[in-house]
Formats: sequence, C-alpha cells, structure tokens
Amino acid sequence: MGLSFNHVTLGQRVLFGSGKAAENLASEVERLGARKVMVIASAQGRATAEQVTARIEVARFYDDLAPHVPLDKAEKARAAAREGGIDLLVCVGGGSTTGMAKAVALTCGLPIVAVPTTYAGSEATNVWGLTEASRKTTGIDERVLPASIVYDAELTVSLPAALSIASGLNALAHCMDSMWAPRADPINQALAAEGIRALVRGLPSVRANPEQLEAREQALYGCYLSAVAFASAGSGMHHKICHVLGGRWNLPHAQTHAVVLPYVLAFNAAAAPDAAERIASAFGTDDPVAGLNGLRGTLDAPRALKDYGLTAGDLDEAVRLILPVIPESNPRPVTAENLRELLASALSGTIPGA
Repeated sequence: MGLSFNHVTLGQRVLFGSGKAAENLASEVERLGARKVMVIASAQGRATAEQVTARIEVARFYDDLAPHVPLDKAEKARAAAREGGIDLLVCVGGGSTTGMAKAVALTCGLPIVAVPTTYAGSEATNVWGLTEASRKTTGIDERVLPASIVYDAELTVSLPAALSIASGLNALAHCMDSMWAPRADPINQALAAEGIRALVRGLPSVRANPEQLEAREQALYGCYLSAVAFASAGSGMHHKICHVLGGRWNLPHAQTHAVVLPYVLAFNAAAAPDAAERIASAFGTDDPVAGLNGLRGTLDAPRALKDYGLTAGDLDEAVRLILPVIPESNPRPVTAENLRELLASALSGTIPGA
C-alpha cells in the first residue's frame, strides 16, 4: 500500500546564529514594522533580555510570570499590552516566558518574536497552555505561533547543566511523542528522528562541558526540529500525562517531562514497531528503551517524580485526571491499571526495561 497522509507545515521565520541575537532581533522588529514593543522576560532574565534588546526601542519590560501560565497572570499581561498600545511581543527566556507571550497573543492578536534561552521548544508550536484552579488547559491557535524565532546558543550557556539536561530531555519528549501522536506522519517522524540524533550528539557534551558552544548549537537545532515535529503531529500520551501532573501538582515542567519520558517509551514501543525502529536507529542502537536509558545514565537525568513533590497518595487522582485525555490513537490501549503502573514506576524511579 502506498504512502497516504495529510501534513501541515507551520509558516515561521527562523534566524539561527551564535552571538547574533541582538542583530537578528533588531532586523525582525524592523521587518515587522513594530513601534511599541513589550519584552516579556523573568526578573532573573532581565540582564539577558536587555542584552538581546539593546538595538531596539522597548516600550515596556514585563516580568510577572509563573510556570504553567496561571490565568490571572495572563489577564494582567493582556491588560498591560492593551493599555500600552503594544504592537509586538518579544519573549526572552524559557517555556514560561514563551507561554505568557502566547497567552497575550491568544486574545490580543499580537505577533511574537521568540528568543529562547532553553530547549523548551514552545517557540516553534501553535500550542498554548493556561492553568486555573490546578487544572492546565491546552489548545491550538494560529495566533500564538511566533512570527519569528531568534536562536542564539550563547544565550543558553548560562543555563545550569542540570537544567540544560532536563530541558533537552523535554525536547527529546517532543520527538518521541511525534512518532505516535494523533497526527503523526512520515514527515514529522523524519524531523523527530533527526531531532533525536542532534540531541543525542549535543546533550552529553553540554553535560561534560556546559560552555561548549557547538554542543549547545546541536541541542538548539534538535530542540527546533523536535518542536516542529510536535506542532505537526500533536500532543500524544506523554504530553497529556505531563500537562496534567504539572497543572494539578505544580511539578516543574522540564523535570517532569524528563522523568516520564522513558516510561511512555517503554509502554508504547512494542505496540509501534516502525516508530520504535526509527527511535532506536536515531540512538544508534537496536533497542530504543536501552538507547534512552543509556543516554539518561550519561546525563545523570532526573529520575523520579517523588523528587519533585508527587506522592503515592496522588496516583489515584492522577489516573482519574489523565485517562480521559489520552488520545484514542495511542499505539497501545491505556487502562486505569496499566496507567497507574506506569505512574507508580515513574514515581519511584524504577528503570524501565532494566
């Protein structure tokens, strides 16, 4: 039977170059004809944001941020943009920063130029997320897709090695989910496989020598590929689990993804042999789970959800919240029993497949 699929590629401009963030951002602001720019960056990231925006006029810096984008904070940022007559959002930072820019764009319709300083990947997707009353809601809307991304590996050098690894494994999770998400197709699977290869090349060197620019460029390149694949393929089992856990128990985003990833891979691999073969090949192994376990060992990756505040007493509620949102297209049927087993293993940090 011949190939048959429906693939959508999102339109976006990407400027990639170490040491060129300020120059590339200025050119994008000029190209977009912006007159009033609101820069969204955390208080801790203010110095980096000022460095990146040195060549443009900034109408306002905005730093009232929090993980998982609480709705009340999003409303405040939206009001600030409206009151300031803002016509362009520039976000400098990680996933929470990009997420806030998306929350503003969702209702205000403003274009975004994203300048990532982590490997979160949100900058290359049209997915938004908001949290209210310990429940995280996500959606897809073309208004939240940044018009441009400015990638500069120098901006990631200050990211501590441990957080770089967690963030990089979050990117790897985008690749894995893209192999069997609801809209998976050969194009985003190919992008995801190349993303895995780039991350496998880059992350061990980032761990060994955090200031090595070439390794961080590979990680950023892999991050972008992973996010493009994920934006096309959609949110699979892995992301549904992590979004619920993060929203309900306020678990740290990157670390949660890093912990959960090997358990979902072990859960689905046998039921998706073609995807498993692609993943294994990208790792340079015959066994995708062994390949991921080996990488995680090299990286000293986050291991257990209990280390981030989840408890055994939370598992029943987690199962109840996660099960209804697992895509029907998941390669292996998900039940309350096998989902609870997966979560219990992730809670304790038992190595899958060992």
